[in-house]
Amino acid sequence: MDLIEYADSEMMMIDLANVLAGELRSCLSRHDHASFAVPGGTTPGPIFDNLCAADLDWHRVHVLLTDERWVPESSERSNTRLLRQRLLTDRAATAVYVPLYADTPTPEEGLAEVEAALAPALPLSVLLLGMGADMHTASIFPGADRLHDALHGKASLVPMRAPGAPEPRITLSARVLQDAMSTHVVITGPEKRAALERARHLSPEEAPISVVLRQAVVHWAES
Repeated sequence: MDLIEYADSEMMMIDLANVLAGELRSCLSRHDHASFAVPGGTTPGPIFDNLCAADLDWHRVHVLLTDERWVPESSERSNTRLLRQRLLTDRAATAVYVPLYADTPTPEEGLAEVEAALAPALPLSVLLLGMGADMHTASIFPGADRLHDALHGKASLVPMRAPGAPEPRITLSARVLQDAMSTHVVITGPEKRAALERARHLSPEEAPISVVLRQAVVHWAES
């Protein structure tokens, strides 16, 4: 694991957006397309605000979420909604979006459709992850109902239900996360820094983020 510390989060978000743009540009110089997986939630929003204006061949970039709540895009809980507002805009509006949601009552019923759409984007070229204070990443939560499948199974996607998660979710599996060509983790604040240090010495069942730490660059700012 490489750890980069920043003086403040604003500087971190700008610098990380530049790093991600550079890696995507490098991938596009060698391949027909690049796949770029990103987290939902509020933390990466400023990264997206800076990255969406990057001078890239965005029409050759396949953008997807690392995980999604099983709610329609019209819901305020939808990560896709956030992504369209803050990343898939400006120059990045031409990117190819790969949804992790289908219009079915449960993720199990829509799984085959979503897996088929995801397959051409794998393996991931560039992966950006967040981490919760409970050391979850994507929607691989400690104590989740299909934690073992997500950590050790061969599937690309795993439906997930977890304590404290109001709705079912779907998540990229640990196998897909580990196969990414480039991995970055972004966290802020002393609580998550302390959780990161704990995760380095815990099992994946206790700290799911640990499955990617060996190959990841972690970006941290105190505030």
